[in-house]
Amino acid sequence: MNLKVKNILLTLFGWICVGLGVIGVVLPLLPTTPFILLAASCFAKSSPRFHAWITQHSFFGPIIRNFSHKQPIPKPICIKIIVLISATLSLSIFLINTLWVTILLVLLGTGLCTYLWLSSSDT
Repeated sequence: MNLKVKNILLTLFGWICVGLGVIGVVLPLLPTTPFILLAASCFAKSSPRFHAWITQHSFFGPIIRNFSHKQPIPKPICIKIIVLISATLSLSIFLINTLWVTILLVLLGTGLCTYLWLSSSDT
């Protein structure tokens, strides 16, 4: 793939993630942090200007800095987080009761919980 096309696609995807992250600020079922981290990653690979903007932003900047500079989550806290995520997603699945939403929530929940578990520490 041409480098210019790749940069355009990554920048476009980064802005889509920023948009989803902004929507996630007001919608409780749509998370903000993963979208902002994904946007920062896309911008880091495609646009130094947008990467600098998002990392220095007054609202989004701390999210990115905390993620990139903090220690991993301790396992006991990670277990509590996974239990809360599972309970919340289970309630959402029960209330919505639509097949495609159920599949989407199960996939997102599994991915998120796997990531949390693998990035946590034993201390």
